[in-house]
Amino acid sequence: MNLLPAYIEDEDEIEELEEEIKPPREYGIDFKTGQLTGEIVEGKEAIKVWIWLVLQTPRYRYYIYTWDYGNEFEDLIGKGYTEEYIEAEAQRMTEDCLLVNENIQSITEFSVNMAGDTLTVSFMANTIYGEIEFKDEAIARPAAA
Repeated sequence: MNLLPAYIEDEDEIEELEEEIKPPREYGIDFKTGQLTGEIVEGKEAIKVWIWLVLQTPRYRYYIYTWDYGNEFEDLIGKGYTEEYIEAEAQRMTEDCLLVNENIQSITEFSVNMAGDTLTVSFMANTIYGEIEFKDEAIARPAAA
């Protein structure tokens, strides 16, 4: 009877196993109502849920999230900025809040629409699992009084 294991893995092999990327998992969401569906989604659909949640969550407001999570779109509403400035900042802010996810490689086909006091964006998120399209996603509204 040996006291030592018969097979000792090489440290490099252990590091490789630890570095394997696990597919992302999230709770499914009905994007129209914002309610959980009760399903667990993986891969591309999980990234879509993550993107939607980040676009709906103001940065720095909730202690449960790190300061990298969420957006700062509310800073664009009601300040009297020009349409060109809002478009440029909305694109920069969108890229800032989405590219912290290692599964998202780039944001393309970005467009902004300001209808009344609501800011909406459309874009294509290029991920390691494929492209995810977001169309006319409302990202900023004035806070309810």
